[in-house]
Amino acid sequence: MTDLHPDLVHKFQTWPADAAQYASEIRALFIQTAQDIDIRNLEESLKWGEPAWRPKKGGTTLRAAWSAKTPNEMGLFVDCKSDLCARMQSDFPNDFRFVAPRAMYLQLAQPIPTRAVMYLAQIAFRYKRVIPAC
Repeated sequence: MTDLHPDLVHKFQTWPADAAQYASEIRALFIQTAQDIDIRNLEESLKWGEPAWRPKKGGTTLRAAWSAKTPNEMGLFVDCKSDLCARMQSDFPNDFRFVAPRAMYLQLAQPIPTRAVMYLAQIAFRYKRVIPAC
């Protein structure tokens, strides 16, 4: 899976070049992580109008988004019902700007924190919802 999905091509074309490049690099890290953890069917699409990635079986969706409201940041979003944002804030407190329970923002002017982004992909793509005991 190296060809960019046509919906993502169109979406990235609506963003400034630096944001589109940043998102493309994040996408490459998501794909590399999926390959590293033996996920062969990573779906790529638009969800809520934003680029999204999710294994066909199991796991949870990761989304990336750029907005004119925060033009110097790239947002990474997880399911608000998951504990993924809290886990990332605990494990990588200085790599993102966190807006719990779903958003993590990266500064476009800073290098992508590769280790943190790949870890996020790993735990999201393998995510299993924990149901509390009654």
